[in-house]
Amino acid sequence: MRNEFSRSQILLGTRSMERLRNSRVAVFGLGGVGSFAAEALVRTGVGHLLLIDNDTVSLTNLNRQILADHSTIGKQKVDVMRERAQRIHPAVDVQTFPLFYLPDTPSDFLNDCDYIIDAIDTVSAKLALVQVAQEKGIPIISSMGTGNKLDPTRFEVADIYQTSVCPLCRVMRRELKKRGISSLKVVYSKEEPVPREENPELQDAFQRRQTPGSVAFVPPVAGFILAGEVIKDLTDGLRPSPEWASHS
Repeated sequence: MRNEFSRSQILLGTRSMERLRNSRVAVFGLGGVGSFAAEALVRTGVGHLLLIDNDTVSLTNLNRQILADHSTIGKQKVDVMRERAQRIHPAVDVQTFPLFYLPDTPSDFLNDCDYIIDAIDTVSAKLALVQVAQEKGIPIISSMGTGNKLDPTRFEVADIYQTSVCPLCRVMRRELKKRGISSLKVVYSKEEPVPREENPELQDAFQRRQTPGSVAFVPPVAGFILAGEVIKDLTDGLRPSPEWASHS
């Protein structure tokens, strides 16, 4: 019988869809990257989502975040994403945590997670989350920098210690090595940061030093890649094999 996930089931198989329906995935950060990752997880049938973000939708999110339109400005991102997810798949279980993740944030709510997506944009929070995931034995994938880039075809999936070019990767490699963390799966770009317009009026509006520029067609690609890696890892060994396909 046809359902909202029938087209996914054709590729992923019945056992994979069952696995995804019973999986719990935490998404940290619902910006231009994380909101699209969460969307893809919902549309692929992940049954339980934990959404973590303390931010509200703002005017400057309109150019690149799937949660942002003029009706959602000022609303908590976790609430907007929960409502959107349940409009897509009413049976999805969504827990929301409107908090800014810090090294001293209690992490018991992650205990039953099957996977963590890190789409946070601060180094200290990323490092703390990676450490917690390692301690709890939860697989994690991290997004590296997507700002100041214009070429979405330059994204790659790699271990953090095999990355190059990306300034955030360089910092993360150094800090993870200090902490004795030997591996981290990441999505990163090999594109060099593009030149910026140095406009004092724009910078003053953000009230933040060196706010990165961003466009509609780059961060979402990283989000979709993150979600794709999670889905493929969760269903590894369950998807139809070439032998099965040839006899079906």
